[in-house]
Amino acid sequence: MSKEDMHIKMYSDPLEFYTSFLKDIKAATKSIFIEIFRFSNDPFGVRVRDNLLKKCKEGVEVKLLIDSWGGSSSYSFFEDLVNEGAELRFFKKIKFNWDGFTKSHRRNHRKLIIIDEEITYIGSANITAYSLNWRESVFRIRGDIAKKFTNIFFGNYRIYNKYFYDKSYYTKTIKYNGFEILRDVPSLLHQPVQKKFLELINKSKKEIIIETPYFLPGAHLRKALMDAADRGVIVNIIIPKKSDVYALDVLASKYLGELHEHKVKIYFFLRQNLHSKIFLMDRKYFVVGSSNFDYRSFRYMHEICLAGEHKSLARQMIKHINLTIKESEIFNYDSWINRPVIHRLFEWLLVPFRHLF
Repeated sequence: MSKEDMHIKMYSDPLEFYTSFLKDIKAATKSIFIEIFRFSNDPFGVRVRDNLLKKCKEGVEVKLLIDSWGGSSSYSFFEDLVNEGAELRFFKKIKFNWDGFTKSHRRNHRKLIIIDEEITYIGSANITAYSLNWRESVFRIRGDIAKKFTNIFFGNYRIYNKYFYDKSYYTKTIKYNGFEILRDVPSLLHQPVQKKFLELINKSKKEIIIETPYFLPGAHLRKALMDAADRGVIVNIIIPKKSDVYALDVLASKYLGELHEHKVKIYFFLRQNLHSKIFLMDRKYFVVGSSNFDYRSFRYMHEICLAGEHKSLARQMIKHINLTIKESEIFNYDSWINRPVIHRLFEWLLVPFRHLF
């Protein structure tokens, strides 16, 4: 199967993703593997859980890996599911001890669903009603690449409660049919997602589009973006006007003026929270998945992204991006220059904590 024969469907509306996801669950005959940051005890989480319970009763293998901090649910919520044979693991429960903050800050932020080792969902959306009106980016992939994602799932399933493991192995780029699967784990040395962003920014010739809910890149990424704009590349950054992390919005604003001065275009999405995570270079090469464009994702989080070229998917992303920009406003440099002194003060106060947002 060539990569153009591989069917990839993009979902921007969480409800459309959930409808497709539930349909695939109901059709599953062999296995359902879910690695997710948030699986909430709310009406949608209950609906997914109950559908998984039915599949367990039919003999389908069900395995869940849920972040213990982000999960928003407890063991009791899944107890009936486990009693029917599902396997449930909570990723690294928070422990209060002398090194509790360092260890507990490292979370599994991945969103990965594999059904029958034939269908893969990867992207930005969690299993929660909380974000039903957000703008997301989720990709349904039908093809043998699901077997690669299955192997990745089982790898993380094995180290779900381990602090020490071979980080070089768990961040090794996996290549398949022209695609690359990128994996981040908490590390200062091994950061393949950030390295891929830097590589693509430096190679770009025409255009860079970044759509992210949390935009807080380090100095190297900011310089690469400004250098690209200085050499004539159109650089578009799309972020929410107000994300669900207000302190990060305040801190991020500190760096927007300098980017604007180098002709980087910054758009604020207005309609609701923008939670989509897309990187597109020259309208053909993409990086999509769970990673935000910020310190915390690159340094502290388990993330997963898919990188490569796919004509049909690029067209879908461009359509999505055009609609996002249509519902956005452009960055106002004069307003930024004249922002209140108290706003500037909070920006500086938050700088020492920039790696934690």
